[in-house]
Amino acid sequence: MQVSIAYVGPMNRTWLELQVEEECTVSDAIARSGLLDRYPEIDLKRMKVGIYGKFTKLDSLLREGDRVEIYRPIIRQLDDDDDEDDDD
Repeated sequence: MQVSIAYVGPMNRTWLELQVEEECTVSDAIARSGLLDRYPEIDLKRMKVGIYGKFTKLDSLLREGDRVEIYRPIIRQLDDDDDEDDDD
């Protein structure tokens, strides 16, 4: 069956289509895509994954046409003038 894998890194974006066997999990598809070798910053122990924008688990089974997405953590850098009280 055909699925796709999407990852947007700090300096790149990748969308791959691949053929996988029935009973393929999210984790299996990511491993088969080669993205873990290509982008060493991907850490599936701390990054979330989803299918079409909905969080899912690595052991979830895929269906024909699914798009697996690997989400980077969102980190916000506060400026010196930022404070906890934005009422001003």
